Amino acid sequence: MTITVFYHPGYAAPIGDHVMPIDKFALVAAELRARAGVRLEPPDPLTEADLLRVHTRQYIDAVRSGEPRALAESQKFPWSPQLYASVLLTGGGCLAAARRALADGVSGALVSGFHHCHSDHGEGFCTFNGLVVAIDALRAAGAVERVAVLDMDLHYGNGTASLAPARPYLFNLSIYGNDYDRNQPFRDVSELHHRDGDNHRSIALPAGAGRATMLAAMERGFEMLEGWGRPDLILYQAGADPFREDPYSPLDLDHDDLLERDRRAFGYASAAGIPIAWVLAGGYTKDVSKVVRVHCNTFVAAQEVFG
Repeated sequence: MTITVFYHPGYAAPIGDHVMPIDKFALVAAELRARAGVRLEPPDPLTEADLLRVHTRQYIDAVRSGEPRALAESQKFPWSPQLYASVLLTGGGCLAAARRALADGVSGALVSGFHHCHSDHGEGFCTFNGLVVAIDALRAAGAVERVAVLDMDLHYGNGTASLAPARPYLFNLSIYGNDYDRNQPFRDVSELHHRDGDNHRSIALPAGAGRATMLAAMERGFEMLEGWGRPDLILYQAGADPFREDPYSPLDLDHDDLLERDRRAFGYASAAGIPIAWVLAGGYTKDVSKVVRVHCNTFVAAQEVFG
């Protein structure tokens, strides 16, 4: 089976010397081009109508114009005239992968889901919430009724959780090793306790957690999802930052552990007959080749399960 993955060089806006390795998406794309069984395609950008289903007019205009600057940079990226076009493409990649997964069973996009973004501001390197924008666009088109997000970035997906209560058709499951609140990470997950809801649930991984603890948390999470009800689609946010060498990570997970995480996510969806689209997230290890390996392994896992 050939798996379609969505990539565009315009994903990368100029952000200067920043902790986020913005060139990683191009590096992952280059690695995947050398593999059999992958088709790289450019997505169409989001429309303003897509954004307005989720985000306020004031925030959208700020990202487009750069003013007010504090709001335009609320996600902790320096604003540039290229920013708006780049995030329309990244969000478009998430939406394109979701649509293709509905047709093919599986697809991916070399973008982040931007899970820290709220309706009226960005946080944590997340400008527009591509996960929720994609879900609302698919619902508006009549393509889905219910969608689940499996978020396995290192950081709690606080933005998606904030958007979930108004969307009973969305189930957000965040399995995380750093909490996140008011634009700040909390490495000690016992330090902050946020409130879950009927359709946004979370499982914290304690410091030092390894493969067994992570996989057990995934099984608990799948039970929560089944209790909510069968979705038409799963959006899987596959973070590279749980890797043990990541400067933010207190977890004890190596490349093989994260590859097994991805196998379990795809295996669950495949066994249940639920289409799944994945996006990439996080990853701040100084040696960017190790981040790229985590992201490429997510494709490897998808290929193993669906190929």
